[in-house]
Amino acid sequence: MAKVKKATKKEIEEIKELFLQHYPDSVTELNYNNIYELLIAVMLSAQCTDKRVNIITPALFEKYPDVVSLANADLDDVKELIKTCSFFNNKAKNLIKMAQSVVQNYDGQIPQDTKELIKLAGVGQKTANVVMIEYTGANLMAVDTHVYRVAHRLGLCDAPTAIKCEEQLTKKFKTNLHQLHQAMVLFGRYKCKALKPECDECFMKPHCKTTQSFKV
Repeated sequence: MAKVKKATKKEIEEIKELFLQHYPDSVTELNYNNIYELLIAVMLSAQCTDKRVNIITPALFEKYPDVVSLANADLDDVKELIKTCSFFNNKAKNLIKMAQSVVQNYDGQIPQDTKELIKLAGVGQKTANVVMIEYTGANLMAVDTHVYRVAHRLGLCDAPTAIKCEEQLTKKFKTNLHQLHQAMVLFGRYKCKALKPECDECFMKPHCKTTQSFKV
């Protein structure tokens, strides 16, 4: 992994303020109406674009509007509904298992707790944190490919894994983590892109350590 210069404490504070200034009301681009729909959308978004997920979910939510209906869903039918999503076979299995677990262990209510969410099939720490960030405004950080790339390019993180990167960002930023997570997602998605980042007029240019590495 390429080495980049670490951001100083002063730079970290300046980076934090810039993100909060430029993305004051940032929220997920996934479409949902409740925590059930949000959880499914986030599960489907793993290695798949939000745009694609938003195309897939309306028909899925219409056919299976709640955990009970999804828990009793036909696997092949769910696969058919999400077949244009990456890894749709495994995701379909996990969606049904997740719903069955919620019905059996949580009285049909999606748990609003990271540790409990992680117990559900197909839900890792990043997915759980994203749901908590978006639905409850929890002071948590979640690291996807965009956040990972941005964090390394700005010298905020030198960790080799997303979980370690999450730990470093949480320790350095401390507060406003839910806003900063979404700000970094949007910044990475539209400005600090993996290939051909838009550097010329970037508000983070003074703090950038590299544009060449971390093309993830």
